[in-house]
Amino acid sequence: MQKILILLSVVVLFYSCGASTDDKKSQLEKLKKEQEDLSKKIKTLEDEIAKTDTSKKAKMLDVEVAPVAVQPFKSYVEIQGKLDADQNVTISALMAGTIKSIYVTEGDAVKAGQILAEVDDAVLRQSVSQMQSQLAFATDLYNKQKNLWDQKIGSEVQYLTAKNQKESLEKQLQTMNEQLELYKIKSPINGTIDEVMLKLGQTAAPGFPAIRVVNMGSLKVKADVSENYASKIRVGNSVIVKFPDAGKELDAKVSFVSKVISAMNRTFNVQVSVPTDADLHPNMIAKMMVVDYESPHAIVIPLNTVQNSTEGNFVFVAEKNDKGQSVAHKRIVSAGRDYDGQVEILDGLKEGDTIITVGFQDLEDGELIKI
Repeated sequence: MQKILILLSVVVLFYSCGASTDDKKSQLEKLKKEQEDLSKKIKTLEDEIAKTDTSKKAKMLDVEVAPVAVQPFKSYVEIQGKLDADQNVTISALMAGTIKSIYVTEGDAVKAGQILAEVDDAVLRQSVSQMQSQLAFATDLYNKQKNLWDQKIGSEVQYLTAKNQKESLEKQLQTMNEQLELYKIKSPINGTIDEVMLKLGQTAAPGFPAIRVVNMGSLKVKADVSENYASKIRVGNSVIVKFPDAGKELDAKVSFVSKVISAMNRTFNVQVSVPTDADLHPNMIAKMMVVDYESPHAIVIPLNTVQNSTEGNFVFVAEKNDKGQSVAHKRIVSAGRDYDGQVEILDGLKEGDTIITVGFQDLEDGELIKI
């Protein structure tokens, strides 16, 4: 190009020395037209050379791409808890004493109110027997005094004294009979005997575990959750519950969220009801994945494809230029929630775009790429 321009300058100078003004203008127009034709030919040759130049093709970066599609997106809060039966009761003796009878063994089905074991109540029964004798005597005395009083014989004081004595002994006997019931260890629920911790002749005392009864008809997973998630977990949130040891996984809903944050450990209680299953046992470790964000129609891409710059977050997309070549273009995006290596894109991408997923680290905007 430079040689052509020099040649044109020499020709123009030559003609300017001996030609008239009109001839010079005519010659100048002719040379300009020749220059324009030459420029077009040069450009054509450069394009043809670029297409066949293997040295430039070798500089194209190899990349991998993926199409952008609309899909559901969820993010989860992962919590570890344990399984518990809604009715899992450890029963203790109400009165201290020696165990004289045990009526159940592990695995037995029991009903609410059924007697499971008894503490020795011989001393109290002797007192009851004596009280019954005293009451019988007081009742006879009262009946005789009442008959006399009905016939207007005797004093009213004698009648009232006999009546009071009889009623007082009746109340004492009733109290002693109620105390006798306390020596019986009863089941408060319908269920199955899970463990008998007593032995015949062993001493029982209030507050010490005696028998465990479990009703597996209603199960729930309990977990203490950090207060950081107090605004994210609500009753009704979808949950994936996993039992690693049982190899079980099921879908459920959050059934209870406590309103109070514990002052001791800064946590709140979350519960999820789960259906009965023979493979599930109380105190089994459970992993809860609570959905804290959900979008049914989201643009989702791999999180590692999003890069940062002074302009903001961006990704590289693959597009075709006017020559049909693949070119990498920087696209500024607005990122939302991310989970498990995926991120939701709120703005900057649309369905049908093609993002570069591998090889984007060394790219520059407008660079040719090989897919």
